[in-house]
Amino acid sequence: MNVVTQIFSWLNSQLLKMTWLSELVRLFVEKVFGISVKERLGGSIHFFIYDTIKIFILLSVLIFIISYIQSYFPPERTKKILGGIKGIKGNILGALLGTITPFCSCSSIPIFIGFTSAGLPLGVTFSFLISSPLVDLASLLILMSFFGAKIAVAYVVVGLILAVAGGTIIDKLNMQEYIQDYVRGITSTDIDYIKMTKGERISYSKEQVKEIIHRVWMYILIGVGIGAAIHNWIPQSIIEKIIGDDNPFAVILAALVGIPMYADIFGTIPIAEALFGKGVGVGTVLTFMMGVTALSLPSMVMLSKVVKPKLLALFISIVSIGIIIIGYLFNAISFMLI
Repeated sequence: MNVVTQIFSWLNSQLLKMTWLSELVRLFVEKVFGISVKERLGGSIHFFIYDTIKIFILLSVLIFIISYIQSYFPPERTKKILGGIKGIKGNILGALLGTITPFCSCSSIPIFIGFTSAGLPLGVTFSFLISSPLVDLASLLILMSFFGAKIAVAYVVVGLILAVAGGTIIDKLNMQEYIQDYVRGITSTDIDYIKMTKGERISYSKEQVKEIIHRVWMYILIGVGIGAAIHNWIPQSIIEKIIGDDNPFAVILAALVGIPMYADIFGTIPIAEALFGKGVGVGTVLTFMMGVTALSLPSMVMLSKVVKPKLLALFISIVSIGIIIIGYLFNAISFMLI
């Protein structure tokens, strides 16, 4: 058992945390810039270079693998799978399928329109809409590299629970009439599922890597830059005073700060890492990440063109209350995760 643990620990350290890369970047900063990484400036440069390279390496490899898997589940096939299952089983399946689609919240909305126009249950489509930007296999492994397996798995599990619960509530309230009329009027055409060859799947996966990297690279750099500033320049006492455990409204504040922002989950991870390193509660960090990825202002503007105000308000309320409850819950049990 000890041998297995040691092997897993080594793999986690070298493949996910990339400690070898951290050491290389440290040597680079100290030799090229002549600055110790223990100093603020040196530490900031090290944080920025190391986290940026690490995220892009992990993201490229993981998106390629996930896209290869996803090539077996094009939207037409996904519609057929979801169309035959209703109720909470459908919501669970919709949430799980959302985890294999590496989309941001804005990218998920066109698929949401397609599912709705195809006549899929509204609860299923909302479960998909919540889980798709919130949790995916790539985010699980990248979260593991920064925060460890317990917090990464916990994030994915609560994200799925929120997606299933949100979809179930919307389904039970029979909100179909609050979909915009033009969406319900779209005619869904069944397209035969075309099997891809191995070479076509590889080409598709490479294109997905290029497309997603092109879409998120700026948010990653911004996120890493903010993370470097928090990690090395903002005193821990200030952060603890604003969103530390002593502030009973820290989780609510994290949600309010996160929601107006727009970034992919990969852009929020460096910020979350820096906040976590400054002693911010794990629940507060998770709430911030969920607020950014699930309820960003641009995606809510797009969703407002698809659903009517009452359904939009319900969706925002369910997700907001859900991530705040999750934040307080995880702060209470953080001793089990760290």
